Amino acid sequence: MPPYLWFILGIFLVFGLLELLFTGLFSKSGQNRDDAIVEIVGSTVLLALTQPFIIFITGWALGQWLPQYAGALANLNIFAAIGLFLIFDDMMQYWLHRASHTFPWLYHLHRAHHNAQYMSVRLVYRNNFFYYLLMPSIWFSAALVYMGLGWVYAGFIVVKMLVIIGAHSDVAWDKPLYSIKWLSPFMWVVERTISTPATHHAHHGRHKDDPAVNYKGNFGNLLFLWDIIFGTAKITRRYPESYGVENLPHIGAGQQLAWPIFRSKKGIANEDLDAATRGGSAVQMVR
Repeated sequence: MPPYLWFILGIFLVFGLLELLFTGLFSKSGQNRDDAIVEIVGSTVLLALTQPFIIFITGWALGQWLPQYAGALANLNIFAAIGLFLIFDDMMQYWLHRASHTFPWLYHLHRAHHNAQYMSVRLVYRNNFFYYLLMPSIWFSAALVYMGLGWVYAGFIVVKMLVIIGAHSDVAWDKPLYSIKWLSPFMWVVERTISTPATHHAHHGRHKDDPAVNYKGNFGNLLFLWDIIFGTAKITRRYPESYGVENLPHIGAGQQLAWPIFRSKKGIANEDLDAATRGGSAVQMVR
């Protein structure tokens, strides 16, 4: 296993242990049997099949059609290389995420991530099988690695996963820092730069009338800055009262993992789905 994967595994273990000790890693409020199935199967398929497939097929295709670009960026300045990953990986993921709350067919592929009625490191890789196949950031990153930037990607993905895992955990690392007055200027910058538990939990909030919720915004993964730039940010330094999807009928593990292969017989009314997919609010910063 490449060294950077050990670092990512270590980050998962640290936050998982914190949840185990303080918030019940395996006993979240509102969880059911389907949650465990979706999280275990979804994460396993992504890590064991989807990502290796994308890396292989991208490298193979570029090797066949554009062999002259193999390693072409190997000597690129490190800051320029990081910039490429921020744009072609993280910003592209922002736009896919935003589109997933705008177009109903994409929301079907993303709903599994929001179906849980809790926050946890368990949610990080919780998505429909096909959602990750459509994720442009994985394909673009694989292309950049082919072009010689694998050494930069190894560090980039560790930092990105540190932020994402920390933002999903219900052990909110940012909460005690908000109460330290002399840290206020620093936290002002942090919460506008990267995803924090407060800003990302807002995106997972269940009830739209909860002032801490911004289900149709706060789409950023590594950088929350994309939400600031593109007008979908809401900063409250508060946490939702509850999590999950409001006003949509229950769907089982099969539909969460493999829609459209598995479909609910009841379906989802368009007016209900609109509540989850119509979005893109103006920037809101509340204290």
